[in-house]
Amino acid sequence: MPKPPATPVRSKRTGTQLTPEAIIDASLRIAARGSADAFTIRRLGEELGTDPTAIYRHFRDKDELLLSVADRTLGEVLDSIPDGLDWRDRLRALADGSLAVALKYPVVASAMASRTTRRPNEFRVVELILGMVTEAGLHGADAALHYRMVGDSLLAYVGQRAAYLLFDPEIRASDESAWKVEYRLVDRQGFPHITRLSAELAEVSQDRIFHVRVEALITAIEQRAAAIRKS
Repeated sequence: MPKPPATPVRSKRTGTQLTPEAIIDASLRIAARGSADAFTIRRLGEELGTDPTAIYRHFRDKDELLLSVADRTLGEVLDSIPDGLDWRDRLRALADGSLAVALKYPVVASAMASRTTRRPNEFRVVELILGMVTEAGLHGADAALHYRMVGDSLLAYVGQRAAYLLFDPEIRASDESAWKVEYRLVDRQGFPHITRLSAELAEVSQDRIFHVRVEALITAIEQRAAAIRKS
């Protein structure tokens, strides 16, 4: 559990009080610059203009800080979802918001792809998805299973996209060129399917993949709900 509020420490650089919220803000500023050291206590101390050890007065360790920062980013995702949408469009908006925030703070999203914050905004996301699948017509074990399918699928995909951004640009460029270079040069006899679809493979975009995955989640929920109604 998070530590109880500590007595605020004043930043030497800015003269402002050091609070948990200020530390989270600093972590997000570093993360938004594409840095992989957003949770390095030394780096945070530099960003805040304070003794790095002062951060431990508010967070037990770097992991507790990461979970708190991640929960703040979930709040950004939730804030991006308009009111008044049906369950399908809420799921699409959740997916779009999750990806946008993950690409904004890649070090956070990549670290949290297989974690749980156990904090208020995560509870709100879980409640949101459970509401979606319930509205679609799923209940009990079906609702729980399909909630996990949606949540885990989104976390996995946006975490993968975020982790990719942390590689050096040269490495990313080399990987991205593979579909137009190496995959077009494979042996035709050994890899007939790749050869036949090499042009199409090179044209597939990450955004298109994401769209198809989200629509597949919606279809899976619809199909299960339809099966229940027929049973």
